[in-house]
Amino acid sequence: MRSNSPLILHQISNFASGIGNSIVMITIPWLVLEETNSPAFAGLVAAISALPGLLISPFGGWLVDHLGRRAVSIGADLLSALSVIAFPIVAITSGLSSISILVIAVIGGIFDPAGYTARKTLLADVAKASGRELDQLNGFHDGFMGLSWIAGPAVGAGLISTVGAVNSFWVAAALFVIAALAIAFLRVGNLGRDARELAIEMGEESDRSMRIGFQVLWNDKLLRTLTLAILVLAAVYLPTETVVLPTYFEGLGNPSGLGLVISAISAGAALGSFGYGWIISRVSRKTLVRMVLIGNAISIIPMALLPQIPLLMAAGFLLGLSWGPFNPLISSLIQQRVPADQHGRVFGIQTAVFYAAPPLGMVASGLAVESFGVGNTYLVLAAILSITAIVALLTKSLRASF
Repeated sequence: MRSNSPLILHQISNFASGIGNSIVMITIPWLVLEETNSPAFAGLVAAISALPGLLISPFGGWLVDHLGRRAVSIGADLLSALSVIAFPIVAITSGLSSISILVIAVIGGIFDPAGYTARKTLLADVAKASGRELDQLNGFHDGFMGLSWIAGPAVGAGLISTVGAVNSFWVAAALFVIAALAIAFLRVGNLGRDARELAIEMGEESDRSMRIGFQVLWNDKLLRTLTLAILVLAAVYLPTETVVLPTYFEGLGNPSGLGLVISAISAGAALGSFGYGWIISRVSRKTLVRMVLIGNAISIIPMALLPQIPLLMAAGFLLGLSWGPFNPLISSLIQQRVPADQHGRVFGIQTAVFYAAPPLGMVASGLAVESFGVGNTYLVLAAILSITAIVALLTKSLRASF
């Protein structure tokens, strides 16, 4: 029997947290550029604030498997709310400096990965409680996350234009509180706990160590290949959103343009994610991975040419559309190939991988923009992304059926 309330509450949390994070993502670089006028420092702030995700995510995944999925999700969002209101509070009391912006950004980066991992792990519980197919829910989850990144950058740009960058953080904090409240009202089981208790009843040993997340991803050749592909692609692509495009539009004095382009990318990603359940019922997973990688390799090239905003938005939409089904596909593979009591740790390691390489890419991109300009830097990043996608298609794991 289907029940919509678990799905609705879970996606309210997912959507609110996504909007809050996207407002923060677009506002911090803008704030740094206002204060320092340095793309290199903007890249440094983005890179260093991403480091907590790398270091904390494995521990966050361990907490999800041991303290509970709901508890970690609620706690992470409340702590995120506290961290972002530090920006306006410090601005009012002592004034923001480049160092204080960096410190607050780093503190804020500690909490989001755990919340993201917890909500991702809750998907299996929500699917069982709502009576829906897990593939469908994976698509919904990433689709609503994509929608939040459509609304969030536009809202963030609007807030910067009206109330200013500093006051934008009050809105982000309120959204994190809403995300926490939605999960607080969510009533679902815990398949991870059930699997662990069943193993104990059957006299089997349940590995509760943090290292199991690393072991599972490394020993499964398919998951290892896809995770490494995400590592490289994220390292190359994310600096375009956090350094290259903000610098380009800040130079034009056009925050709304930045919001429109990032929203177009997110719109394509949302559509691709929502369509995942429909797509996967019609094509093989192998074919879908090929569609994703080839689509990314082709669509990034026109974006790197920095055409007029309508064309830039169109290319961004195609980029997002081709990438959209990839995240729900990875989630489905982990849920199907990994025991439920290990989901938190495996998703935690995957989140850490997502955070691992981008900091280096962000710093390098910031320095490259200052030395060689936005256009040249974007072309090089696009070429690296396209080559990486093509090379990934040639690996043995992705040439085999799965």
